Amino acid sequence: MNLATLSFGYLRARALNTVLNVLLLAFGVATITLLLLTMHQLQDRMGRDARGIDLVAGAKGSPLQVILSAIYHLDIPTGNIPLTQANEIAKHRMVKKTIPLALGDSYQGFRIVGTIHDYVAHYDGKPAAGRLWEKPMEVVIGADVAQRLKHAVGATFTGAHGIAEGGTDHDDAPYRVVGVLAPSGTVLDRLVLTGVDSVWMVHDEHKGEGAKAMNDDKEITALLIQYATPMAVAVLPRYINTKSEMQAASPAIETARLFSVIGVGVDVLRGFALVLILSAGLSLFIALYNALAERRYDLALMRTLGASPGKLMALMLCEGALLAGLGALFGIALGHALTELLGRALKTAQQISVTGFTWVPGELWLIAVALVVGIIASLLPAWRAYRTDIAHTLARG
Repeated sequence: MNLATLSFGYLRARALNTVLNVLLLAFGVATITLLLLTMHQLQDRMGRDARGIDLVAGAKGSPLQVILSAIYHLDIPTGNIPLTQANEIAKHRMVKKTIPLALGDSYQGFRIVGTIHDYVAHYDGKPAAGRLWEKPMEVVIGADVAQRLKHAVGATFTGAHGIAEGGTDHDDAPYRVVGVLAPSGTVLDRLVLTGVDSVWMVHDEHKGEGAKAMNDDKEITALLIQYATPMAVAVLPRYINTKSEMQAASPAIETARLFSVIGVGVDVLRGFALVLILSAGLSLFIALYNALAERRYDLALMRTLGASPGKLMALMLCEGALLAGLGALFGIALGHALTELLGRALKTAQQISVTGFTWVPGELWLIAVALVVGIIASLLPAWRAYRTDIAHTLARG
């Protein structure tokens, strides 16, 4: 009979203590796993959504709010900007490409975004059915929108005023779905896209005027900007902030600031999880130490049957590692399950979603840490098992 079999048999005989120790360690591991998976996917997803966008020009206010509303579509815009000024920025010699965004309406919680075809191309979006919009009041819907609302090409609907659900419907301005985008893993998946002129038409008292796309007396919400030269990073933001009514917001700076704020809460949760893991290590130590006292006679008998001191020590270490390994594996499985539940809740709320069906390298380190905690917790009991006095123990019975 090998050490693993002996260890497992003893742990099974003390099932309640084993389950409690495994659960305590598992909760700590699950918390850290949830944090690892969530933060890794959020950083990856937000990095993909901001890819290729060097600067955002929006209405004056919070630069972080401009980024969250214009790139990630997670916040309310700070206001609108004059189209004439946006066009001037687009013609600047340090600007390579610009993409206008016109926001303000939604459909059942999904944002309606007025833009140009370059916005779809920027994220490598491809129609899975139908085509991109060509005329006013034609829309293309993202993969998540189509799945959630069960809409297909040919469907019609009316938008509601405002970003969130509950706004006044524009009953006299129906949209027609002409395309459904294939899943892209980007912000496109949860948007309803149309031309800027469609948004103007819905909000214009004289519907005929809205058909003049990019008319100079109009407004848009934000302008996504790509630099033409590295020098633009020092020149263009200052130019926008001082020479126009707009403000310039850097996705790189504001996203880093966002994660630094989130990081405080993450560090607190991570610290709490580490306390749970250390508490689990202490619990393992107490359990193994008490088990040693209960099994001293059995261990002495094993010595008389030929077991070496080293084998007894290895037996205790094996039990500690086995408990820690079970706790780590169960904790990682629980962490993945919790991440998947969180992802489904975020998807229902039309937010950036995460999934539990993924793996990050940090989880291997988490298993290693748990095993080290289990082995350290079993060192003293293992050493006492190694120094078992056969004659004295058998004489005491």
